[in-house]
Amino acid sequence: MRAFKKILALALFVYIPLQSMGWGMLGHRIVGEVADRHISSKTRKNIKKILGNESIAMASNWADFIKSDPTYNYLDTWHYVNLKEGLNFQQVEVYLHQDTVTDAYTKINFLISELKKKDLPQAQKQMNLRLLIHLIGDVHQPMHVGRPEDLGGNRVRLEWFNQPTNLHRVWDSQLIEYQQLSYTEYATAINFTTKDQVKTWQRQLAPEWFFESYQIADKLYKGITKPEEKLSYRYNFDHIETLNERLLKGGVRLAGVLDELFG
Repeated sequence: MRAFKKILALALFVYIPLQSMGWGMLGHRIVGEVADRHISSKTRKNIKKILGNESIAMASNWADFIKSDPTYNYLDTWHYVNLKEGLNFQQVEVYLHQDTVTDAYTKINFLISELKKKDLPQAQKQMNLRLLIHLIGDVHQPMHVGRPEDLGGNRVRLEWFNQPTNLHRVWDSQLIEYQQLSYTEYATAINFTTKDQVKTWQRQLAPEWFFESYQIADKLYKGITKPEEKLSYRYNFDHIETLNERLLKGGVRLAGVLDELFG
């Protein structure tokens, strides 16, 4: 039995990085639900013409679900941008503006430009909208703008309440799931903004979204002080406000983009 447990733990370490590709299912739905509560009625009506009865929250997970189909393997690198340590905002901004590789920044821009086309086929509109909803959520997860050498925290091994995990997965899903709320309950719990806040967040351009996540990721890396560090109650206490703000900003900014496209 002891040998089996060791094999299982090793398998988890190998498996987890391959699965850690964005906010988890719950996180994406929270971002989508927050966005839905901030869009205009005209935007909601036009989105319904594309998604039908599928809500923004439910559409947000399509980009992860489709990983089960090898035909869509080309989407894997769309979910993140990995940046080396020690960059300031100007350096990040220059890099992103010169960016030509397939990553979250180039593909968010691509999807927005595609969705502006009037003659786009319905099936392509639907796929592009689902992807855009997902990717805007992704870039507000700090470890999606992490370091290339550890694959955005996937190789930073940790324990979460005595279970093997990694830094990326903690921020993808485990912190969120620890709150024990449904996505609608979570959206209600964090959806407190002023009109000025919403305007400010929605005016900020995508490079600022990425840089915010990049700065937070840097702090998260520095907060891990030893190999396979054990995280539990204190880590939740120290980071819950940051987590909630990233989810809220992701939803508010997604709403801003959707209003620009469909409002």
